[in-house]
Amino acid sequence: MLVFFISAIVAYFSNSYGTVIDDTMIRNILQTNFNESIDLVNYKLLLYIFFLAVIPIYLLFKIKIEYKPLKQEIISKTVIVFSSIFLIVLLLFAFSKHYSSFFREHKRIRYYTNPTYWIYSTFHYIFHNSNQIKEIKKLGLDAKVVDNDPNDKGELVVLVVGETARADHFSLNGYKRETNPLLKKDGVISFGNLYSCGTSTAYSVPCMFSILDKTDYSYRKAQSTQNILDIVNRVGIKVLWRDNNSDSKGVAKRVLYQDFKTPKNNPVCDSECRDEGMLAKLDDFVKKNIKKDILIVLHQMGSHGPAYYKRYPKKFEKFKPVCKTNQLNECTKEQIINAYDNTILYTDYFLHKVIQFLKKYDKQKETALIYMSDHGESLGENGIYLHGLPYFLAPKEQKHVAGLLWLGSEILEDVNKTEILQKKDERYTHDNLFHTLLGIFEIKTSVYKKSMDILKSRN
Repeated sequence: MLVFFISAIVAYFSNSYGTVIDDTMIRNILQTNFNESIDLVNYKLLLYIFFLAVIPIYLLFKIKIEYKPLKQEIISKTVIVFSSIFLIVLLLFAFSKHYSSFFREHKRIRYYTNPTYWIYSTFHYIFHNSNQIKEIKKLGLDAKVVDNDPNDKGELVVLVVGETARADHFSLNGYKRETNPLLKKDGVISFGNLYSCGTSTAYSVPCMFSILDKTDYSYRKAQSTQNILDIVNRVGIKVLWRDNNSDSKGVAKRVLYQDFKTPKNNPVCDSECRDEGMLAKLDDFVKKNIKKDILIVLHQMGSHGPAYYKRYPKKFEKFKPVCKTNQLNECTKEQIINAYDNTILYTDYFLHKVIQFLKKYDKQKETALIYMSDHGESLGENGIYLHGLPYFLAPKEQKHVAGLLWLGSEILEDVNKTEILQKKDERYTHDNLFHTLLGIFEIKTSVYKKSMDILKSRN
């Protein structure tokens, strides 16, 4: 029964959004909260469950199975098996020229074409996550803040972890629509050639904060090793994580964490709690720790789909008409893109408010804003929607992410903005964040790589 139910759900998501149920997607399912899940429920999903699960289960219960004598059963099954093998071999020879080189280069495709792959993925996930992590590997034990300037005011850095923001839908990167009217005036530096570590929040967020690069990264390795927040916190920098998304995916386990997904902490809530609410009473935290270096992480709800129309207040509905359902097949491509672009417009407003917040402390602290989205989003290109495809299969739209930087007047004395601007279109990845944070807080440690620091010269 369970196999039928899950297979029906897999068929729905595969046909509707081009989603593959691998072990990363199993993790996404287990780590997704109720509000995110409910965005995916609609009558079409219920129809899939009814016709592909409920009815087949009913028919199975009604069918009376009559077995032949043992000898006839063995002969019958043997004929079926060898007939199937013969047919498979025949098809392989018929199309070998077309497919042999493709499957040699992309061996994992054979898993994704199997409709029961979700069963393998589930057991794979359980096997690799059944043992609890008993010990966290410490990182950067030699780390210390190098303060050569007696007049140094200390840093106040806000890191915004974006959600589902594509680089090519930021007008700062040449998008035809004006989706960044406020940031354009704020003098930000946009990195138009930034690529994510993964295609889902559960994969990308831990990877962003990990010392492991894309080639060496695994979720379990990241969870069993300290991340950049641990190093920053250990050297005496005050760290605060505020979350308006599902959670920190294990990144903020050992630092101060605040949940802004409900009105209990978030004062800006209507149909759902808004990202700008994460700025509420943030002054209290800064003033309390004004004599220390401060890192504040704000984890956005951002542009999370498929219900893009829910991700922004009504006044940000500039691009119309919009798709006002989570069932994207009922909307035109134009309506989907309009709703998505409105979410980017709201992110522009939110980031502008963060900059305004930082400007208040520009004479007291060395202020900076770093923004990086966790992954991108497919909006119907080649019939694919949303995100979460395996990285090697995922289109560029799910990997090419938005990222930008704003620097206050005090910190500009320590960095070469001209050089940063000259390098802004170089290829960067999430791997650069770890070392950039070490650099901006002037933390000296053997794990720091200057060549990976976006703010430092590579010479």
